[in-house]
Amino acid sequence: MKFKFLFSLLLFPIISYNLIAQESKRNFKIHTVAFYNLENLFDTINDVNKNDEASPMMEIRFNRGEIYKKKISNMAEVISQIGLEVTKRPPSIVGICEVENKKVVEDLIADERLKNYNYEIVHYESPDDRGIDVGMIYNKDVFKLKNSNSHEVYITDNNSNKRRNTRDQLVVSGHLQGELMHFIVNHWPSRGADETKRIAAAEVNNSIIDSLRDKYDDPKIITMGDFNDDPFDKSIKKVLGAKKDIKDLNKNDMYNPFETILVDDGIGTNAYRDKWQLFDQIILSKSFLKKDYKDYQLYKAGVFNKSFLINKKGKFRGYPFRSFSYGTFTGGYSDHLPPYIFLLKEVKK
Repeated sequence: MKFKFLFSLLLFPIISYNLIAQESKRNFKIHTVAFYNLENLFDTINDVNKNDEASPMMEIRFNRGEIYKKKISNMAEVISQIGLEVTKRPPSIVGICEVENKKVVEDLIADERLKNYNYEIVHYESPDDRGIDVGMIYNKDVFKLKNSNSHEVYITDNNSNKRRNTRDQLVVSGHLQGELMHFIVNHWPSRGADETKRIAAAEVNNSIIDSLRDKYDDPKIITMGDFNDDPFDKSIKKVLGAKKDIKDLNKNDMYNPFETILVDDGIGTNAYRDKWQLFDQIILSKSFLKKDYKDYQLYKAGVFNKSFLINKKGKFRGYPFRSFSYGTFTGGYSDHLPPYIFLLKEVKK
């Protein structure tokens, strides 16, 4: 099926395409939902209540203020371009992680590239040992916040059995142009921790999803984040139960379009030992897959991997162009690339 996109000059454009077989024209509204690991977005102030001294920003001795401004600008540059070629505007919703506090997110949405898009913030302080949180920004012209809350992930150290503090899971419910949706933003324990820690995080995710299904009839749920596991790893595939193929889905299963992107297309969001991984994913409930587009449905999933986000030289040529390396600021962006999806809804004439 061949598509032709025509854009109006509206703030949130209606898209038209020709269905060749039917020789008819249909109009759609479209939104981008994205996730971005902002790679250690810390401010320049020493917070005595956090271990921010170990952050790359605090390790920098000179021109820290200018580097912080450049880091903010770089993050805004990326977010402003995700989905732009199709929607002609930045994403309506962006889940984020590796942010130190709400202030750095406020600085992010105040950047020249984002300030005109009426972004609002959802953020809670996490108990994470590194001092990093998850959050979400949304365009309040189209997304109306209903409620939000934060869920702790309880894990322990294998040797001492003492609690290890990690990132909370953020739950945000609201209406996207009148349609109720629920978003879970994640940053699961890193690969420095064993697999059981990410399985524990997946179990918290399952509990959140189950509670939403108990409360709402066939809810639209999106769980997204840096899961620190690939789509086929146990925490995602077995515990969360995210499936690659739509035909295999039962009513309460979750669909993961990013397994196809990694396994079949060879595209990832982060690299390790010269191999692509896809830790950053957006996973959806079956309620987004009707394809009649009478309400917002999944249209397409992808990884925003423009050439300027890729390292062009040196030992890490071909890897994501990260911000920090060996205690210095590289001028780059992040060690992760952002995944995104398009949500599409038909507009009847």
